[in-house]
Amino acid sequence: MASRTLRLGLVSAVTLTTASLAATAVAAPAPGRGDHSATRTAMDAAVKDGVPGVTATAKDKNGTWSATSGVGNLKTNEPRSTADRYRVGSITKTFVSTVLLQLEAEGRLSLDDKVEKWLPGVVRGNGHDGRGITVRQLLNHTSGINNYTDDEDFVRTYFLKDGFLKHRYDTATPAQLVAIAMTHKPDFTPGTSWNYSNTNYVLAGMVIKQVTGNSFASEITHRIIKPLSLHATLVPGTYPKVPQPSSRAYGKLAETTTGPTYDVTELNPSLASAAGEMISDSSDLNRFYTALLRGRLLPPEQLKEMKTTITVDGIPNAGYGLGLIELELSCGVEVWGHEGGIHGSTSVSLTTADGRHALSFNFNGDWSGDSGAVVEAEFCGK
Repeated sequence: MASRTLRLGLVSAVTLTTASLAATAVAAPAPGRGDHSATRTAMDAAVKDGVPGVTATAKDKNGTWSATSGVGNLKTNEPRSTADRYRVGSITKTFVSTVLLQLEAEGRLSLDDKVEKWLPGVVRGNGHDGRGITVRQLLNHTSGINNYTDDEDFVRTYFLKDGFLKHRYDTATPAQLVAIAMTHKPDFTPGTSWNYSNTNYVLAGMVIKQVTGNSFASEITHRIIKPLSLHATLVPGTYPKVPQPSSRAYGKLAETTTGPTYDVTELNPSLASAAGEMISDSSDLNRFYTALLRGRLLPPEQLKEMKTTITVDGIPNAGYGLGLIELELSCGVEVWGHEGGIHGSTSVSLTTADGRHALSFNFNGDWSGDSGAVVEAEFCGK
């Protein structure tokens, strides 16, 4: 989940510029023995570019390194914490996909099941037809289903200033979000192309509930969060706050990257549902993706399915699997993970295929900063 769609800033290395904040970038001491100076420099550059603050944690053969830059509160200039919790947006998708693949491994569903089997009559309207779309196509974004967060009314209600300030605490049900997408035509015939659609994962969350009788939040909690002891991670449902320790989150609430900055920390995350509802911290995210890539959460067959990627047009050296991004960096290092954007929060979590080197970080602003530069700095040292 991003402000409207997945930004994919880490793979396209798009730099959004804005005026630098007056706050001075301050980095925390590095406890690890490795040299993360390039990463620190890239974090400071993001702050100079306009991001209020950055928090990051990396883990490699030398141990764990954590650092911050900038501020967590523009009013008080309080720095960010390396223990900050934050909204992770579309990183939620990897958790949802993992649960569905666990269910497949248990024989409770098949990736080739039609969506109609589990959600009869839900995907219908304006050419959409769940009878011709598989669960796999939801997870790898080849379903052609319209992205509800691109709907103009939804954008005005939840992403632009007047609508957001009025509706930030409203609850949206998964069925309501899917219904928005059904008012539009599909993007393409299922299986013929690729397009990122948050609607796919709202539907995936609904499938989890149909298969298990439990919400996707409950299944993620008892299948992933508790077994991995992810103490900072939660699926908040309709709860509007980010638990402490945390920083404030900031957005422009506009189509431009200029103009006033608003505190958007509090919101009802049901507008993102299974597409981007979760909250976590950098250490937990590193633990999750390391466990996933090392086969602790999925049998080999399902992990292979998750890592079977589709080339994404216009994004060099990247592929999209089942809720998992594969990215080849400029130095030849291959990393796996996801990024996520939601109001006031841009997050990235990546690890090498062997799980030996992981990085997770967060910008507490959604209009500026080069996340790709931070990734390149950590894994390639530049």
